[in-house]
Amino acid sequence: MGMNLGSGNGGGDPEVVVDVNTTPLIDVMLVLLVMLIITIPIQTHAVKLDMPSANPPASDAPPPPAVDLEIDFDGTVLWNGTPMDRGTLDANFRREGEAGENQSEFHIRPNKLVEYKYVAAVLASAQRHGVTKIGLVGNEQFMQ
Repeated sequence: MGMNLGSGNGGGDPEVVVDVNTTPLIDVMLVLLVMLIITIPIQTHAVKLDMPSANPPASDAPPPPAVDLEIDFDGTVLWNGTPMDRGTLDANFRREGEAGENQSEFHIRPNKLVEYKYVAAVLASAQRHGVTKIGLVGNEQFMQ
């Protein structure tokens, strides 16, 4: 930015420039911006997770047996292929719940056409009797 010295009409005084010189203002603002960027700490968005160790402790105990529970389209529950009524199912869940840490793993496989109330009833019965090792198998059939 040059300085305006006037029209050059001879030996008179130069005209007064009324424009504001913004160069020092811009320089100061850039310095303040750089200082702000330097002084702001880097924000890290970290979530604390308790991840399992890479090498789980070796266990001498055999793995618990697995029980396959199939729930047919009409609500019939099959315990390892054997049909069961509600009373027998509750008795078996009670026995497994009393086993504590040695209870079996339950692999529940609902039919694609079964109503949710039958699956919810089986899960509620298992929870009521203290069964904790439950897994749903065959969920990929519901993805379509």
